[in-house]
Amino acid sequence: MAALICNLPSVEVWVRKEYLTDHQSGHGEFVKGVWVSCKSIPGRTFYFETYLPEYAAMYDKLPISAFVSAPETPSPDMDLPNLQFWNCMDYGVVAVTKQFIGSMDYELYTRDFGIQKGTYICTIDNYHQDPEVVDYSTSENPAEHKSHNLIELENGQYALYPNNRMRLYDNSLTPVEPKQPDFKVSTQYYTVENGFERLGMTLAATAAAFCSALMLMPMLSPPPR
Repeated sequence: MAALICNLPSVEVWVRKEYLTDHQSGHGEFVKGVWVSCKSIPGRTFYFETYLPEYAAMYDKLPISAFVSAPETPSPDMDLPNLQFWNCMDYGVVAVTKQFIGSMDYELYTRDFGIQKGTYICTIDNYHQDPEVVDYSTSENPAEHKSHNLIELENGQYALYPNNRMRLYDNSLTPVEPKQPDFKVSTQYYTVENGFERLGMTLAATAAAFCSALMLMPMLSPPPR
């Protein structure tokens, strides 16, 4: 299975030229490019590899903030922490296109710029690729794992956002006023072989949930004398 690098849809983009000069020059200039691949290194942003036709060159290891959909400064011009919400979680990486949600309208809840709208390109996801290597990451921890949905924003930038920072609207399926999600993060390890109960939750997880519930119960006052 793939590790470190995966193919990307061949989306035509514009690269901010300052990213091609190590931020030493080229500010306000743009270079036409086509996405080729994406690298995943734990603790860093995703690194995009891009083909630059007018130079007949490849350029690697650029963050999502290096790209715009038109050769102009976007408004608002959001910084990198508002464009990618979480760092990469492992070296194992795969890019998939989720066809069912591909044509829906997207609303992203950014850190500092409110709601930004956009359209779907693909989803980049991490996994632990080698069972012989100690899994120190969170890519397969249900409470911590995040998918990275690659979205082209209406302001001209691109973003990588998890499911819980987005709303998706389908013209046919979504009601005019959808409910506000009140979901909790999934923390369970479901299994159907060893050490499970009726719902498929492991006994250890069930015991942990039970103990957590006990801790949240209010202390009973002593009976009157």
